[in-house]
Amino acid sequence: QVHLVESGGGLVQAGDSLSLSCAASGGTFSISTMGWFRQAPGNEREFVAAISRSGGSTAYGDSVKGRVTISRDSTKTTVYLQMNSLNPEDTAVYYCAAKSSMLDAFGPQTARRSNYDYWGQGTQVTVSS
Repeated sequence: QVHLVESGGGLVQAGDSLSLSCAASGGTFSISTMGWFRQAPGNEREFVAAISRSGGSTAYGDSVKGRVTISRDSTKTTVYLQMNSLNPEDTAVYYCAAKSSMLDAFGPQTARRSNYDYWGQGTQVTVSS
């Protein structure tokens, strides 16, 4: 069973930057794609970014493209989300997700919630204007 723990959320001002981390433990050998989603009150959970097992492929949601960067450490068990030029519309709970697979398939499916097998508890990001 894979366990995901997010950290790095907080309260920032518009225009600031923030970096989130997600550490995976337990059965990490099976983790392939890892991703970030976010959910604001009253909204559906939205795709933010994803990265392949190797780190060689990435994908970003349209609402954050050009402002965020996803990366993965050399152990492949920790994923980071660097967010720049934050605005109040970025306020949400940010969730880390991981897919369990021995393959490193990476494609349009990475933007779908159903692609992922494990989810973290989320970390709150609040951007004040």
